[in-house]
Amino acid sequence: MKAYVLHDINDLRFEDVQKPVPSPGEVLLKVSAAGICGSDIPRIYDTGAHVHPLIPGHEFSGIVEELGNGADESLSGKRVGVFPLIPCMECDPCRHGKYEMCRHYSYIGSRRDGAFAEYVAVPSRNVIVIPDEISMETAAMLEPMAVAVHAMRRGFKTCEIINGYAVVFGMGTIGLMLTAFLLDAGVDPDKLLAIGNKSFQREMALEIGVKADNFYDIREGDTDGWINEKTDGRGVELTFECVGKNVTVVQAVDHASPSGRIVFVGNPHSDMDFSRDVYWKILRNQLKITGTWNSSFTGEKSDDWHYVLDRLKKGTIKPEKFITHRFSLNELHKGFKLMRDKSEPYVKVMGIML
Repeated sequence: MKAYVLHDINDLRFEDVQKPVPSPGEVLLKVSAAGICGSDIPRIYDTGAHVHPLIPGHEFSGIVEELGNGADESLSGKRVGVFPLIPCMECDPCRHGKYEMCRHYSYIGSRRDGAFAEYVAVPSRNVIVIPDEISMETAAMLEPMAVAVHAMRRGFKTCEIINGYAVVFGMGTIGLMLTAFLLDAGVDPDKLLAIGNKSFQREMALEIGVKADNFYDIREGDTDGWINEKTDGRGVELTFECVGKNVTVVQAVDHASPSGRIVFVGNPHSDMDFSRDVYWKILRNQLKITGTWNSSFTGEKSDDWHYVLDRLKKGTIKPEKFITHRFSLNELHKGFKLMRDKSEPYVKVMGIML
């Protein structure tokens, strides 16, 4: 089969490799669609993966073509999405169903071969069956949507009323998806603030329901003054930091209201440094700060993936609008370079395999 194989840092080759054979408990998928995650770019060009050679790609959908011994026979021929984290099932978080916090996990596309290929083998327990009304492109975005939902649910209960302001720092893929889910969950659009750094992000934010006056482009200058003006100096009740930079982490603390909640979502770009005054604000405002990573996938209706699936089936979330570029498998290298060089505005770059 054809696949993109990362042999070393900045050494990605499109080549013929052996088609995987599903191990016991696994299924073989013919990949239908695979999205390029922002984390794939440094993995390919800057940092490398945990092992080499490796086929990257962890946001994907496919059709079950073959079953390993002991795999669920009902999955044969099914259209599925895939939770890419493979838990050890033995550590304390795993024993409590908190698989996203597994101490000894493996990961499709970074620790074992992933989906930038014609076929991929995955554990059968990691798949979720997709109804016919949901496209395979949409199914390939279940993973980042579930990550956004996990962050949202770390911040507040979806039945809860947010009386004050909410703000999302960072309008990349996760920030935009998170904003869409917040609006869908009933957060007041008059009080939802979105902060980005591109005109294209503004267009996408407005398309999903952000009010024009509630989007701020940091290139315009005084972000702090804008937040103070929008909130009348009362601060922000609920903050999601989706950037991962020291400046926005500090701003999240600076602008939090008394008893405010902050969810740190963005992967860090550097070390974080809190001044004494910023730390005092955490103490004296009694802020509730939490981190989030990945998503919950337990197979139960209450997990993040089933929450996303429910919203998709009801038609309240339409992620297709986030797909800005589509490439066939043999041209997917153009998508990697586009994201690396930022040569065009993009949100989700998708590989279409079928």
